[in-house]
Amino acid sequence: MIDPTFAELPHRSLGETALARAAELGATHADFRFERVRYQYLGARDGVLQTASDAEDVGFAVRVIHRGAWGFASGVVLTEDEARRVAETAIAVAEVASGMTTTPVQLAPEPVHADVTWVSAYDVNPLEVPTAEKAAVLTEWTTRLQAHDAVAHATSYLQQVQENKYYADLSGTSTTQQRIRLQPGFEAMGSDERTGVFDSMASIAPPVGRGWEYLTDGRYDWDAELAEVPELLAEKLVAPSVEAGSYDLVIHPSNLWLTIHESIGHATELDRALGYEANYAGTSFATYDKLGTLQYGSPVMNVTGDRTVDHGLATVGYDDEGVRTREWDIVKDGVLVGYQLDRSMGHMKPELHEGRSNGCAYADSPGHIPIQRMANVSLQPAPDGPSTDELIGRVEDGIYVVGDKSWSIDMQRFNFQFTGQRFYKITDGQLDGMLRDVAYQATTTEFWNSMEAVGGPETWQLHGAFNCGKAQPGQVAAVSHGAPTSLFRGVRILNTTDEAGH
Repeated sequence: MIDPTFAELPHRSLGETALARAAELGATHADFRFERVRYQYLGARDGVLQTASDAEDVGFAVRVIHRGAWGFASGVVLTEDEARRVAETAIAVAEVASGMTTTPVQLAPEPVHADVTWVSAYDVNPLEVPTAEKAAVLTEWTTRLQAHDAVAHATSYLQQVQENKYYADLSGTSTTQQRIRLQPGFEAMGSDERTGVFDSMASIAPPVGRGWEYLTDGRYDWDAELAEVPELLAEKLVAPSVEAGSYDLVIHPSNLWLTIHESIGHATELDRALGYEANYAGTSFATYDKLGTLQYGSPVMNVTGDRTVDHGLATVGYDDEGVRTREWDIVKDGVLVGYQLDRSMGHMKPELHEGRSNGCAYADSPGHIPIQRMANVSLQPAPDGPSTDELIGRVEDGIYVVGDKSWSIDMQRFNFQFTGQRFYKITDGQLDGMLRDVAYQATTTEFWNSMEAVGGPETWQLHGAFNCGKAQPGQVAAVSHGAPTSLFRGVRILNTTDEAGH
């Protein structure tokens, strides 16, 4: 159910006023977006709550197409006079922009979605749980971690977001939506007195589009991980440093999601592929002329964009242009076959995705204009694919990679390297102890073409991030990436300590 405190806000009347004024002034398209986004962050260290912050962002925006150009303005004063003023400002911006717009802006068609409501899948809104109850969980986590001899310090945190949006446009579409997401986590830190090595071990629990039940209903075994992490840290502190070279890799989804994000997710945003967007993550090697011909990866590689998957961080019913969301192919049998796009790009490329948007417009606040943002981009499992143990069993000399950590990729999304939380030597199909100082390095196409096998559905997990950045002024969006455990042959491994000159 939509939060009644949001439903009571004057979003409908302000929308009617703003859209009517934009139409009076000659806009060929106008949309109105009213948002309230609530945030809460809690952080604990060594048994003590150190941070508790709440924030709320409330306001509205008007976007128009006038004289073939975009115009945009926003406001925070919730009155009809302000709604009219903001609409007039958006028109004025478009009039200025029209003199610099060489190709008139047009939008791909979209059916009217009249007065529809969508609420994400959750049971308990975490923002309605008493702060003291959540703080007690976080401090108890750090106390449990610190009880182990290997752990000198421990931290924990919980990020929570409730996002409400109302959208309406001149075509008659109007949507009211509510999304809940949260990101819990913890990290244990320690050192080995004999060698002086300092390191950490963090939770691999993914952020989710769920509610407080994620921490209480047993879907994720927090107790088991809290017991396991100190032991893993102790093993990591005394593990041997990897010998650089070429290895076969079995990569767990808790690590592979980030490689998908950086080398596929950003690379197949159509605005980057067309060269229209370069901020934060650069443009893309996967340019539009390669559509249908680029051998992105091996034949077992099938990647989808999806804004509908259960509990995905980028999952929503309708995007910020009133487009009903869906799933589509990005890579099919290893070949690039699709992109992520919004309505203006859908019109530009009518041969792509039936000439329609695939629901990828999003703005992170009422003060920002919607831009093309990443869907839940996921590597699909093989229907009868192997288990993780079976994949490990295929490797004579390799490394099993679990959990994400640091990463680096160039501005074309092509040359990259990634590290992780845990690395295990594989010898003759068996795990053979932990390794340290591991990074894998490749080009995007080299890496994905080295993928020999993907695991079955039971190995598939949905991971992701709260903090994907894009645009200028910068915007932040949450996005999930699913992956099965996967096997890669002959990947270049670096020793990070050697590379750093230590």
